[in-house]
Amino acid sequence: MEFRRITSLPPYVFTIIDSLKIERRRAGQDIIDLGFGNPDLASPEIAVEKLCEAAHNTRNHRYSSSRGLPKLREAIAGYYLERFGVELDPDTEVISTIGAKEGFSHLMWTLLQPGDAALVPSPSYPIHIFGPLLAGAEIRELPMINGAEQFFDAMVDTWKYSIPKPRVIVLSFPHNPTTTCVDLDFFQRVVDFARERDVVIVHDNAYADLGFDGYRPPSILQAEGAKECAVELYSLTKSFSMAGWRMAFMLGNPQVVAALAKLKSYLDYGTFQPIQIAATVALNEARDFPAEQNAIYQVRRDALCDGLNRLGWEIEPPRGTMFAWAPIPEPYREMGSIEFAKFLVTEASVAVSPGVGFGPDGDGFVRFALIENEQRTGQAIRNLRKALTKLG
Repeated sequence: MEFRRITSLPPYVFTIIDSLKIERRRAGQDIIDLGFGNPDLASPEIAVEKLCEAAHNTRNHRYSSSRGLPKLREAIAGYYLERFGVELDPDTEVISTIGAKEGFSHLMWTLLQPGDAALVPSPSYPIHIFGPLLAGAEIRELPMINGAEQFFDAMVDTWKYSIPKPRVIVLSFPHNPTTTCVDLDFFQRVVDFARERDVVIVHDNAYADLGFDGYRPPSILQAEGAKECAVELYSLTKSFSMAGWRMAFMLGNPQVVAALAKLKSYLDYGTFQPIQIAATVALNEARDFPAEQNAIYQVRRDALCDGLNRLGWEIEPPRGTMFAWAPIPEPYREMGSIEFAKFLVTEASVAVSPGVGFGPDGDGFVRFALIENEQRTGQAIRNLRKALTKLG
C-alpha cells in the first residue's frame, strides 16, 4: 500500500533517543530527561478549577466552534493589548487553534500548494519545515546558526534569486532550537520587506513570555503595517504551562484569518468547550502567571549553563525560550549529534535532543530543555562531569 503524502518524510530523529531512553529506564537506569520540551510545571490552578466546573455542565459536551468562543477571542485580544500594546478585532483578526502545530499545519494548506515555495529557518522546529512540505510546496532553507542578521541577509538574497518567488516567510523568535532573539527593529525590517513583495509572514510566537535578563520578546504585530502581511501564532503551552490542553491562536491579517477559518470549518469543531472556557479564565484572571513561569525557567537556565561552563563545555546562556543550544564539545564533535546524544544517555544518564533532528545545519549541536528542577539539573551536571572525561 502506498502513502504518497508521507513517503518522503524522514524517520523522526528524536525517536532514536526516546527508544534508547526507554530501554535504559527499563533496565533500571535513572535517566534525567532534558530532551523533549514538555513543560513540567503545573497549569494555573484557576484554569484547572474552571475546567472541572465547566466539564460538569452537560451543555459544554456538545460541538463548539472552530473559530473559538467569542469570549475566548476577546480574552486573547485583551491579553495582547496589555502585553504588547497590539489592538486586535476578536471577530476578524483572531481564531483559536487546537495547539500551534495544528494551526500552523493547516495554515500552510491555506497559503501554499504544489509549485509554491516558502522561506524557512535552518535549523528549525520540525513542523516549520514539514508543514510547507506536506502542503506540497518547496522550501528554501535560510541559515540561522549565526543569528538573525545572517537569516535576514539570506532571506533577501534567496527571495531575489528564487523561481518561483516564495509566498511565505516562516519565523519564530525567540527561536527554537538556536534560542536566537530579536528586537522590534528586526521585525519591522522583515515586515517592510514582505509588504513590498506581497509575501505572507507567519510568526510562531511560542516563547512570547520566556525572556531572561530583562529581555521581553516582542510580537511581530507591534511592527508598523504588520497586519497587512503577517499573522502570529500564540500558544498557552509555555506561557501558561498548558501543553496538553492544546489551546493556541492565530492573530493578525484578517484575510489570512478568514482563510484559515474557512478551511477549519471543514476540519474541526474547535477545542473541547470546557478547555476554551478555562483558557478564557486563565487569560483574563491569571495574567501574572507567565512572569512566574519565566522566573523559574531563568533559574533553571542559570543552573544548567553555569554547570556546563564549569565543566569546560562553553555555552552562552540563552536570552529566551525554554532551551539551551549547545555546540558539541570539540573532543566529541566528530561523533555527530545523534551518536553524541546516544553517548550521553548511555554514559551520563542524560537525555538531550540531537541537533540534526532540527535539520542538517544543527548536526554540530545538541539541545537541552529546561524541564527539570535545580536539583535534577545539578545531578545531570555531575553525571556529565564523570562521562565527559576528554574535557578534563
